[in-house]
Amino acid sequence: MVERLTHQDIPEICALYKRVWEPFKAELPVELLRVWMPTPLEFTSSMEGITYFAARRDGKLIGAIGCSVVDGSCRILHLGVDAEHRRQGVATALANAAIEWARHSACNSVWSDPLAKLEPVRATFKRLGFTECGLFHRHSFTEDVRLFEMLL
Repeated sequence: MVERLTHQDIPEICALYKRVWEPFKAELPVELLRVWMPTPLEFTSSMEGITYFAARRDGKLIGAIGCSVVDGSCRILHLGVDAEHRRQGVATALANAAIEWARHSACNSVWSDPLAKLEPVRATFKRLGFTECGLFHRHSFTEDVRLFEMLL
């Protein structure tokens, strides 16, 4: 089940992001992990202008995605799914919720810029019909990112 997050969900979403990204500590810059694993206070401060959706199974938060609208375009942010729930359609359901929210918000496009090394994310966006339209070298804390776009 995918639903919109509320402020009451902040501790749970912070715990989810910690579970998702902590296994990558050896592979990713510490500065990036700090952004991707915020404390509840940091998350609250960064929520301005971002709408979050959560996937739950049996009442437990197992995935989340953020959406930010700027200049008629929706950017997908912070897509994360618990390891034991990957490859079960959770990321697809979250991305579809973001796309529908973008349509409802009268956006002309949806885009995302995940790390280039995250191949499963690339496959998910391509499967959803996004076009890979760029590669930025050393763009996010020295990490390469891929640019994906879907016109609505």
